[in-house]
Amino acid sequence: MLQNLLNTDGFIFNGKFHTNHIQIGSFSVYYYAICIVTGMILCCLIAAPMFKRKGENPDLILDLMIAIVPSCIVGARLWYVIFDIKTFINAENPFLAIIDIRNGGLAIYGGLAAGALAIFVVCRIKKISVLKVFDLAAVVVPLGQMAGRWGNFFNQEVYGQKITDPAWQFFPFGVQIGTPSDYEWHHALFFYEGTLNFLLFLVLYITFWKARSKTYGYATGGYFIGYGIIRGVLEPLRSSEYNLPLFGKETSIPAMTLFSIILVLGGIVLIVDTLRRDGKIKVQFIDNVKAKFAERKAAKAETRNENLADGTESPLDNENPTDEKTNEKTDEKTGDSDETNGAGETNGANDKNNPKDKKDLPEDNRE
Repeated sequence: MLQNLLNTDGFIFNGKFHTNHIQIGSFSVYYYAICIVTGMILCCLIAAPMFKRKGENPDLILDLMIAIVPSCIVGARLWYVIFDIKTFINAENPFLAIIDIRNGGLAIYGGLAAGALAIFVVCRIKKISVLKVFDLAAVVVPLGQMAGRWGNFFNQEVYGQKITDPAWQFFPFGVQIGTPSDYEWHHALFFYEGTLNFLLFLVLYITFWKARSKTYGYATGGYFIGYGIIRGVLEPLRSSEYNLPLFGKETSIPAMTLFSIILVLGGIVLIVDTLRRDGKIKVQFIDNVKAKFAERKAAKAETRNENLADGTESPLDNENPTDEKTNEKTDEKTGDSDETNGAGETNGANDKNNPKDKKDLPEDNRE
């Protein structure tokens, strides 16, 4: 259904034909690729001062890009293939059809998911805050998306329904799709989305630049909400051949609109949770859940302490209990510490007065 959407010849502008690539020998460099690379470079340049302002080394950007770029390409392609799986299964050579990205077929949501996973892995390896780097990335991603949308213009793709009123048949409100002698005017969705992405970038970047809070998640949540709304509203306006099916099945609501709704809801949840962690609001439900988990943890610790005292459970090997601890357990069994076992106060006081004994105890017995 969605194969070969890429116009490998050129595009129509002002009624004239223009090539959409640069020919270097037998190799073609498409303007689409140039737009994508330009977007990446812009994101890195704009992100550098933000990283420095937020206390991160700008050199981290290079490490992130090394992981993000290939991950995004693979993720975007996999998302596209999975959602239109029937087309690729029925291809003459399914494997070649899947890996041939020069004929188009990259889905932004797949790229975002894979890019987020790459950031998560890099942050874990370098032991830095994942949410903080998510925020730093979220403020510049819309700028890269804006640049990428201009690549859609050169490929004559991502356009909407026909424009029948001659008064609105002009660029950038509309684009000419077809050939110089036979073309139609369509809504320039690439321009609409690119412009809205740029506005989203300005809002996120300026807000995050001025933010003094050390609690992170606001920018990521804002991006989820902002881009989810932009994509969700514009997706139904696309020409039908550019709407991805849902795992190979056509749906009354475009599949990407459904995911946009999920993205917006996820952004709202993240913003609320960030406000809660920042002390701006209290969410009783979350507090109750955390209290339940704390109670269960305390109950397990109490049960284990009782088992250790009764001798029905052995300390973990990595805790290396000392002879002193063994003697304490023996005393408890013979009744010398009955009062301590009943109230737990005397033992707590002894621990405070004897730091060495407290250090030697298993972690679950420490205060």
